[in-house]
Amino acid sequence: MTDSADLTEPSVDFTEISVDDDTIDDVVDVLESGRYVKGPVLERFEDRFAEKTGVDHAVGVSSGTAAILLALQAAGIGPGDDVFVPGHTFFATASPVLSLGANPVFVDVDPDTYTMDPDALADAAETAENPSAVVPVHIYGGMADMNAVNTVADEHDMFVLADSCQAHFASRDGERAGAAGDAGAFSFYPSKNMTVAGDGGMVTTDDAELAERMRKFRNHGRGDDGVHTALGLNYRLDETSAAVGLGQLANVEQWNENRNVAAGRYTERLADVPEVTTPTESENGFHVYHLYVIQVPDRDDLRDHLADNGIDTGIHYDTPLHEHPAIEERVGDVDLPRSERLTDRIVSLPMHPGISESEVEYVARTITEYYR
Repeated sequence: MTDSADLTEPSVDFTEISVDDDTIDDVVDVLESGRYVKGPVLERFEDRFAEKTGVDHAVGVSSGTAAILLALQAAGIGPGDDVFVPGHTFFATASPVLSLGANPVFVDVDPDTYTMDPDALADAAETAENPSAVVPVHIYGGMADMNAVNTVADEHDMFVLADSCQAHFASRDGERAGAAGDAGAFSFYPSKNMTVAGDGGMVTTDDAELAERMRKFRNHGRGDDGVHTALGLNYRLDETSAAVGLGQLANVEQWNENRNVAAGRYTERLADVPEVTTPTESENGFHVYHLYVIQVPDRDDLRDHLADNGIDTGIHYDTPLHEHPAIEERVGDVDLPRSERLTDRIVSLPMHPGISESEVEYVARTITEYYR
């Protein structure tokens, strides 16, 4: 990446990860303490994350995937349960459902926000045999319509787990991601808006009993008395990871602001290019732009042109969730036309907290010139 205004030979990177010197010192302190798991640093990280999210409890776990799995397990989801997931998301939204023996029911997405379509969810819930849970995804950093999702869930007495892995501290309708449902699942994978310098995750909830079950399940089903009263595995988040997370937590809201400003610049610069569909942001929410994703009719050719001009891009995601072989062989044919259409049109442009105004300008100008 270059911060120079002279971008005649640019290299605009897709992402940027930042761990400051204070965080490194905190990690060293953990290493010197000899307390590497189940310690006070994780407890502080959990408490501060819960406070910032606006919930009573946060449970640190080993990954975002583990967060989804443990939340569903703690809610009692298992064989015979129908769990509704969107067709456009990362694989890990659905793989825990299958791992628990439950049935993923795929729901198409809103064509503007790419999040679960509440009307499609309502239709699917009406015809399902055993509607038990729904996992809306706050895709790309924008929250799903949780008011509408919760209304459908209440009608069918379903557990609501918001996959917030791409939406740390996004908000909509007065609530933050991870607070607008029964639970929220977060990932701290290095490319996310905040990281623990490796894999890590968090589950947020106001339900004390749910939180206690998750704490037990992440530690081999073991209670405070050392007795294993449930079947669990090791999904713990270690102390060094939590130290990094605390450092990131102090900065992530400013980084989110930077992302949102950069996204606004992209949208403004691309507004007059009819071939480009820019992201939709809710008027009553705050989008944290984990990714800035546009739609174009000739995605591969545009990506080649951008690469030739030193601009890195991505595709998130190029296969509808229900069409991955590991899922398709278990659920059969599913028809989700909006989710399927997106996979041929979406392009993720460079986005990170440190992207400069000149870099955004260069990317937008290169796209504009391509379509001229």
